[in-house]
Amino acid sequence: MTTTDKVAPRYQGKRHRLDKPELLAPAGNLEKLKFAIHYGADAVYIGGQKYGLRSNADNFSFEEMKEGVEFANRYGAKVFVATNIYAHNEDVEGLEDYLRSLQEAGISAIIAADPAIIETAQRVAPKLEVHLSTQQSTLNWQAVQFWKEEGLPRVVLARETSFKDIAEIKKHVDIEIEAFIHGAMCSSFSGRCVLSNHFTDRDSNRGGCSQSCRWKYDLFVDDMPLYPEEEDKFTMGSKDLCMIEYLPELIEVGVDSFKIEGRMKSIHYVATVVNVYRQAIDAYFADPEHFELKREWVEEINKAANRPLNTGFFLDVPGAEDHIYEPEEKAAPYDFAGVVLEYDAKSGFATVQQRNHFKLGQEIEFVGPQGTFFKQTITEITDAEGASLEAARHPLQHIRIRTLKPVKPMDMMRKKIGKK
Repeated sequence: MTTTDKVAPRYQGKRHRLDKPELLAPAGNLEKLKFAIHYGADAVYIGGQKYGLRSNADNFSFEEMKEGVEFANRYGAKVFVATNIYAHNEDVEGLEDYLRSLQEAGISAIIAADPAIIETAQRVAPKLEVHLSTQQSTLNWQAVQFWKEEGLPRVVLARETSFKDIAEIKKHVDIEIEAFIHGAMCSSFSGRCVLSNHFTDRDSNRGGCSQSCRWKYDLFVDDMPLYPEEEDKFTMGSKDLCMIEYLPELIEVGVDSFKIEGRMKSIHYVATVVNVYRQAIDAYFADPEHFELKREWVEEINKAANRPLNTGFFLDVPGAEDHIYEPEEKAAPYDFAGVVLEYDAKSGFATVQQRNHFKLGQEIEFVGPQGTFFKQTITEITDAEGASLEAARHPLQHIRIRTLKPVKPMDMMRKKIGKK
């Protein structure tokens, strides 16, 4: 999974933290927001219709924001909004009204990089906290101190920050530190990519990144293709970040918010990753001295992985082995198959909303918050009226499945690809 021959700084002998770090999850739409919070996120970050860096996500209207805040409040969670573009002159019109509307919707904080957006928020929407975006590429304690003096309570560090850097920052500045601990990494320096701008005229720093580093390229040596076969194309994307093996170190070095990347990722990805980190954080604080990484946590992470995983810049500077230069297989052959809507204890049937095709005789898994997990083979399927089915073929169809154990609403069902 991660690069196990690398060694993180250890903090044995140090007084253990009493305050749990925040677990901050991505939410590309309202449904993902609800799943992230239900599966254990303390806060979620979303995008609005303007000023964010994921213009292709299903970004939130103000009405959806209000519904998301109401849902989050029931769990004691918070909602943040990314307003992290670098604004051009034409972007500034309407900014004050937009920020006031975020405040009225109950948003707890914005994540911003542009000083104009930061200053405007502090002036017109004082109830909104302003968190400095990773787009500012903040790596040293003097820069963090500067932003604290500007009135910001939290800095999201650049992805290139190491354990040593974080320790130095926390030593000098009393401020909340947020760090990415899981998800996609940028092959460029945080907040400084212009590949997309040059290749497609889509500004990566205004929400239009075309993921140029993930494209497949032809390589030539003396005018001869290095990879002559059509499927053998060169890529240069980074492996994904995963810090589940180093959770105690992240906690004890003083990271205040553990951030998961992925507003464009699936419900299954977000819920699975949040679920694992929630369990691991809670287990550490229940008994720090005897905390052990559970094998099932690593297995769950790998079932959601889109790419090979590594430890980013936390331990050392990534080398050639930390990048992807050729097409790679999916880390785990699992597909999200359905969401539990309700369970009838008397009959032993669960009503499931279909998300991917599944059929009789297929091996499936049910997964829920706080470690709920079991496997079974599908033995009975009916439609909502009770008629027997051999397969669930229609997207979002409500079907009934006999389950080996009780399940709960919002539990996920997934299938293992290639096996019946």
